[in-house]
Amino acid sequence: MSIRSEQKEKTRQAIIEAALILSEERGFPALSLREVTREAEIAPATFYRHFKDMEELGLVLVDKVAQTLRQLMRKARQRIKANGSIIESSVITQLEFSQKNAQLFRLLTSGLTGGPKIFREALQKEKQFFIDELHEDLNTDARLANTSLVAEVMVNQVLVASIEAIDKKPEELILIQQRLITQLRMILLGSMAQKKPD
Repeated sequence: MSIRSEQKEKTRQAIIEAALILSEERGFPALSLREVTREAEIAPATFYRHFKDMEELGLVLVDKVAQTLRQLMRKARQRIKANGSIIESSVITQLEFSQKNAQLFRLLTSGLTGGPKIFREALQKEKQFFIDELHEDLNTDARLANTSLVAEVMVNQVLVASIEAIDKKPEELILIQQRLITQLRMILLGSMAQKKPD
């Protein structure tokens, strides 16, 4: 890679990092181009060499969230294969993710409710991917009814707990984890109670 290409990539990453840092404070939808360029220590005109507008930057951030979530899904599935518990493996993996990737997670949660439509739709699509993957796993259990709805409710519950888990101390995290595992088990028990006998 040439020095010019390296510098261009470095500037692009500085813009992305600046957007993530500022998103953590106020959410991406509230950011202006000038704020991002000031945080990245570049001129506003330089921004346009890397992104068409803030919307395009938002979509790049969504892609970053998507890649991280898919790695998370693979990790959770490996844990499930190792210890057999969908709930415990998924909860532990998700809460680890929200703590280690606080900026990305805050971006995900703030973007689901605000900002440009294209940005919200892209984040919703990634959330739906997560729901669909869980639905596929749950659908293998013949005891469960309405697995599509169950997957959606479970993912929403995990998102709420994950927001709560950000920046928590280890002992607080364990309590959140235990409560979430209980809640998810109750959801599954409710699904089993709904299953009509063949």
